[in-house]
Amino acid sequence: MDSTAFAQGTMTNFPDNPSLILATLDGELNSPVSLVLYGRGAICLGFDGIAGAHRTTRDVDAILRMGQIEAFDADREFWFAVERTNVHLEPLGLYITHLFPEELVFLRPGWADHIVPVLRPETRFLKLFRPHTIDLILTKMMRGDDPQDMEDIDFLVRHDRITRELMEPAFAKVRMPDVVELQDAFARALPVVRGILDRQAHSA
Repeated sequence: MDSTAFAQGTMTNFPDNPSLILATLDGELNSPVSLVLYGRGAICLGFDGIAGAHRTTRDVDAILRMGQIEAFDADREFWFAVERTNVHLEPLGLYITHLFPEELVFLRPGWADHIVPVLRPETRFLKLFRPHTIDLILTKMMRGDDPQDMEDIDFLVRHDRITRELMEPAFAKVRMPDVVELQDAFARALPVVRGILDRQAHSA
């Protein structure tokens, strides 16, 4: 089956793009793989009451935990499966994009001890997780005060009733790359996120 026929035949079977992307990848795998999703794919699959924009996000990103990088680098079959997945999904404009080592992502120390299982879609080989909501908020600060990311943070704060008391220790301890642009992005995002937290506290 060519890629266009594959995409047309499968797209109607899934309620959202991230489910389709990951189910397609799962179908190309022949051994177990563990991924920690983040970005809008993680919000779409890891939370109830999501917005339409989360369902229609066009890619899925993941974080590689410490110790996974060497195994992934050596797993040629996984990367072939990613390539085949992207070929299948190209007619729909969907794709698996980046797998980031954890040291390149805004996260708390010990974040991996608090990851949450993601149970959608049903998969055979993929074992899916997302960061704890506190860590997911931190990842959303990597592009500064980007309006889309701030909307996502607003959703996460309201959904899980995240407070300033929960977030301030995370702000103080966040691990981030030693890159000036990323540090500047965090500084731009911080007052906006604090404002979101304060509004949620006043509306509770």
